[in-house]
Amino acid sequence: MASGWGWGSLFGGNAAKSKDAPKNAILGLRSTLEMLSKREKHLQHQMDEQDNIARKNVTTNKGMAKAALRRKKNFEHQLEQTSAQMLTVEQEISSIETANINKETLDAMKHAQQAMKNIHGGLTIDKVDQTMEDLREQHAIGQEIAEALTQGNIGQGVDEDELDEELAELQQEELDNKMLKTGTMPVSDQIQRMPAVNTGEVRSGKQRVEEEDEEEELRKLQAEMAM
Repeated sequence: MASGWGWGSLFGGNAAKSKDAPKNAILGLRSTLEMLSKREKHLQHQMDEQDNIARKNVTTNKGMAKAALRRKKNFEHQLEQTSAQMLTVEQEISSIETANINKETLDAMKHAQQAMKNIHGGLTIDKVDQTMEDLREQHAIGQEIAEALTQGNIGQGVDEDELDEELAELQQEELDNKMLKTGTMPVSDQIQRMPAVNTGEVRSGKQRVEEEDEEEELRKLQAEMAM
């Protein structure tokens, strides 16, 4: 009787540690998830701040506006990486919870079917070793997935053409906003309504191209502000 009680106590201690392991793992992952969520909010705030800077300087300081857009793109890349990490952690938590529920259900069924004297026959060292090996394998797969999700996100260059296009849209939006506040008719509409007059001035091809580009930027900004 004394010997049986000793073995039962030893097994009970190991079982308690094994039962707490999933809970401790989930607590650690939830703490990581909370940290990533705070970082996600911080990065979103940084993106909004740089967007506001670009809008404020779009007509007065093109260089500063473009630099703000570049910083915004960098924050956007970091935000995508953080979102991918959060997804990985959430999947890991779900997997552990599901595995733990399955294990608890199986243990309850075994205990209902067997008496306490048959516990060792229902849960052997080989089964424990196999379960731990499976958990280590799944954890390694989870780490590989996390690395694959974040690989290549750091150090990616910013597309200068994309920055120029977004800057042009901001300029168009700012100009349309001013025209809406002052009630001024867009330049393109004024030109179309004016009668053709031969002033005798001959514009160069470069001047015509610049004027057409300006009108195109005005139309883009007008369309964006109307949304």
